[in-house]
Amino acid sequence: MKKDVLLNSHYTLTQGQIDFYTTYRYIKLKDVFDAETLGYFNSVISKKVAEINAEQKPLEKRDTYGKAFVQLFNLWKEDETIKTLIFSKRMAQIATELMQVEGVRLYHDQALFKEAAGGITPWHADQYYWPLQTDKTITAWIPLQETPLAMGPLEFSAGSHEIMDGRELSISDESEKAIQNRLKLTDFKHVIEPFDVGEVSFHSGWVFHRAGANTTTKMRKVMTVIYMDKDMKLKKPSNDGQQNDWDTWCPGAQIGKTINSPLNPVLY
Repeated sequence: MKKDVLLNSHYTLTQGQIDFYTTYRYIKLKDVFDAETLGYFNSVISKKVAEINAEQKPLEKRDTYGKAFVQLFNLWKEDETIKTLIFSKRMAQIATELMQVEGVRLYHDQALFKEAAGGITPWHADQYYWPLQTDKTITAWIPLQETPLAMGPLEFSAGSHEIMDGRELSISDESEKAIQNRLKLTDFKHVIEPFDVGEVSFHSGWVFHRAGANTTTKMRKVMTVIYMDKDMKLKKPSNDGQQNDWDTWCPGAQIGKTINSPLNPVLY
């Protein structure tokens, strides 16, 4: 099928794009997928999210994190069709070349569905939650539809992986305020742009990012895939989130050893 060919076809990155990512630790790439492929996975993933997430508190009864999005993990284990997207060689090749490593493993995937009237996703750095020894990590953020500013697309503080302040904060009202105040003291560019159909962003684990509220009447549907260097080693957890991630996403992995659990296959 056409989509299967696209999922595993080569995506040509320029040296300029690789250099941009190396400098700013994020990049947005056009035409990673086509409208037909996205429409297909939008339908399949939406159905699975609705099935798993049948019970949800009303928005007004949730905290800031809960209002930010419906979050479901490792859908590749739940559905063979979704697995074909998560295991896409095209995306894994992009991740490998942007990080300039020899190959990548899956850390985990997650669906991030921001409901109509859903709130902001506060400023944060993902790697706060990850018990990983190096910064050779990257997340593919795949909108399943065109995502205008009103829908709350991902925003980046370009180059902010250099900031150490705020790395100890989980996603919260506190992280939004503290990191925003810290970024005001820097000259890192705050990038807020819509996403076209088929456009995918990639960002490293320590670059600070956020998303605005969804002020439209439609669900903002996003699928993400988190990759790590295929030789990534487990580090001793430094917070409860990292301990939970070790137990959940790297079962059986040992501190100081390559993370090679059944949940972390080499994808490229």
